[in-house]
Amino acid sequence: MNNHRNLTQSEIETLLHNGSVCNDWGQVVVKDGFKPQYIKNAQFSGSIKLGRFEKEFTLPGGLKKHSGVYNAVLHNCTVGDNVLIENIQNYIANYSIGDNCFIQNVDVILVDGKTSFGNGVKVNVLNENGGREVYINDKLSAHFAYIYSLYRHRPKLIERMKAITDYYCEKHSSDIGTIGNNCKILNVGYIKNLRIGPFCNITGSMKLKNGSINSNESAPVYIGRNVIAEDFIISSGTRIAGGSFITRCFIGQACYIDHGYSASDSLFFSNCHGENGEACALFAGPFTVTHHKSTLLISGMFSFMNAGSGSNQSNHMYKLGPIHQGIIERGAKTTSNSYILWPSKVGAFSLIMGRHSQHSDTSNLPFSYLVEKHNSTYISPGINLKSVGTIRDAKKWPERDMRKDPKKLDCINFNLLSPYTIQKVFAGIKILKNLQQTTGETSEIYTYQSCIIQNHSLKRGLQLYEIIIHKFLGNSIIKRLENTKFKNNNEIRERLKPDTSIGLGEWVDLSGLIAPKSEIDILLDKIESGEITKLKDINSVFHKLHEDYYVNEWTWAWDKIQSFYNLDADKITAEDIIKIVEKWKEAVIGLDEMIYEDAKKEFSLSFKTGFGADGNIQERAMDFEYVRGAFDKNPFVITTLKHIEDKKALGNELIERIGNIK
Repeated sequence: MNNHRNLTQSEIETLLHNGSVCNDWGQVVVKDGFKPQYIKNAQFSGSIKLGRFEKEFTLPGGLKKHSGVYNAVLHNCTVGDNVLIENIQNYIANYSIGDNCFIQNVDVILVDGKTSFGNGVKVNVLNENGGREVYINDKLSAHFAYIYSLYRHRPKLIERMKAITDYYCEKHSSDIGTIGNNCKILNVGYIKNLRIGPFCNITGSMKLKNGSINSNESAPVYIGRNVIAEDFIISSGTRIAGGSFITRCFIGQACYIDHGYSASDSLFFSNCHGENGEACALFAGPFTVTHHKSTLLISGMFSFMNAGSGSNQSNHMYKLGPIHQGIIERGAKTTSNSYILWPSKVGAFSLIMGRHSQHSDTSNLPFSYLVEKHNSTYISPGINLKSVGTIRDAKKWPERDMRKDPKKLDCINFNLLSPYTIQKVFAGIKILKNLQQTTGETSEIYTYQSCIIQNHSLKRGLQLYEIIIHKFLGNSIIKRLENTKFKNNNEIRERLKPDTSIGLGEWVDLSGLIAPKSEIDILLDKIESGEITKLKDINSVFHKLHEDYYVNEWTWAWDKIQSFYNLDADKITAEDIIKIVEKWKEAVIGLDEMIYEDAKKEFSLSFKTGFGADGNIQERAMDFEYVRGAFDKNPFVITTLKHIEDKKALGNELIERIGNIK
């Protein structure tokens, strides 16, 4: 009986005296220490298990409420210790309620038949008509969803992944719902087929149907006023409030959805932020952020992205329906009132300004500006590398990782520069040089993917791309050789040898996880063959690749260092290293100086417009400084200057350490 016993006759009489009823008191069992006086006006049916009622809850304002069951109907329920259930307008049916829960002023809480609590819900992500659907589950990662939605050219793989998800869903199905320990459910309307994790706070929600709320003590979940959610999974540490509407959605860890945000058939992974606007068939990778009204994210894949107010996309060309999709690679931004006509693909860390309908693919021109001009898309390759905003974003993402759960679903690589982005830079250089060769170096404009690149933009892009290659490869070699003393060139060569062959070739960004494509292909082959059959095993591979990132990165970087600088691994010398480091110093300092100058623009006279109301120029400058601060005291400016000095010192230290080796 799990430490439960039958009621005594005296306890039954007390319950009856306090207005409680039951057709068969033999179906009601209680723990030792049960006190019947804390149950009043209750109606029991089916199998009922009750714990002890010893705790007193202190509410805001100082009001005290003793645990117990008051004015409620319970059917087939287990109630833990020190639970308060009060003023249930209809009933609670088929639930196991944990210890120390506070449930008050609720319409109905029920499970109706066997359910998987949102696991297995089909989300028509990227294509509203289906074809890229993802079946959600509690353990869904951005990387699993990325493969499942995009790798439709491998039907056997998709079939196996579906079977793995189905197995998980069946394993976690039940006709009894759970409300974990220390939950608070207050002033809520309708709850049906819900599994609620420990320490969850649901206050004022209107309707929650068919879902899992995977709250825990480390990362509680909050569901607030007027929220309506149906067919969903909400992960740990997430907050949904402000009358938001969620339908057929997966919400990842530490997400924030508020202020009437509306989302359907969408996936939101770690640290996404949605307010005021709308999402439809959205694949929101980690750190997809949209704050503003009139902002629609539809049928697109994003990550590390900030959507400007009024950003919009079209997946419907009024022919065969809403079947088109788009991908904006990590780190992109859209300005206010930007628009993209899908299908389209935009390179990493690009800025999108204006309206674009060319169906272009600029994925191999990362760090670019895409600007509308004369109804055409003008590309400025690489220009975003010298933007203070790009660097600021790269620094803020790790600081804004709000995940408290020790079990992370998503493996997030925050690096601005990686084999993934630098391979795109190499491809970009090849594209730009090819344009010069085929069109002529003196041409005023070049055409690429139905877009326009002006001559000066192309030349500047080549310069910036070369700078960032020097920076990345220099970073890699300095990291590899740091904190090590060398006696001769042979010792340097030994240290430069990679620890593994993994990492050569193409790299991919699986919505946050940056990894060698060869290793992902091996994983997919194992899934197809049936060697891997469980979600936890797939996720463990993702986590291992994430842990091994820097080891694998060096394999890739060392290969590129040899080809880019035309070096032989068996003959490299300290002198060669010094030349690379000198190039690196020049690149880092030069780029930081560009960023410094870009930051300086925000303190120019034109940016002081609107300050010092009713005053003269001097008063305007003073008002600006009191509000925004002085340029030379700005934290980012100070950090940039320190970065220049630190990098100089780091490069000089390595040069000094190996400078005497012959």
